[in-house]
Amino acid sequence: MEQAVMTQDCIFCKIVSGEVPSDKVHEDDEILVFKDIHPQTPVHLLVIPKKHISSLADITEEDYGLLGRMMGRAHLFATKAGSINGFRTIVNTGEVGRQDVYHLHIHVLGGDAPLPPMVYRNS
Repeated sequence: MEQAVMTQDCIFCKIVSGEVPSDKVHEDDEILVFKDIHPQTPVHLLVIPKKHISSLADITEEDYGLLGRMMGRAHLFATKAGSINGFRTIVNTGEVGRQDVYHLHIHVLGGDAPLPPMVYRNS
């Protein structure tokens, strides 16, 4: 599937282009990292590709390296934002996965205290 560089109605594409402001943590030729406007934890970052990719389900083989760089640098972004003792990464995909913005993004969640468990564990 061919991916457009940007789409006119995508809020994250507008952030990439500078049309919509964001609180940037990192930017390079391929990746933009900014603070979520509705943080769920003290550190809540969004790591996005500058290239418009709708979701994880839409990546192509040529996107594997980009996705690897996005995920592989998550610890650097989390640490830079103040989450030095750990963090969680989440990629919501599609309606069932609760994806709200259809531009691939990785949530990086962290802070000073342990995050609540995602799965109930029997003791």
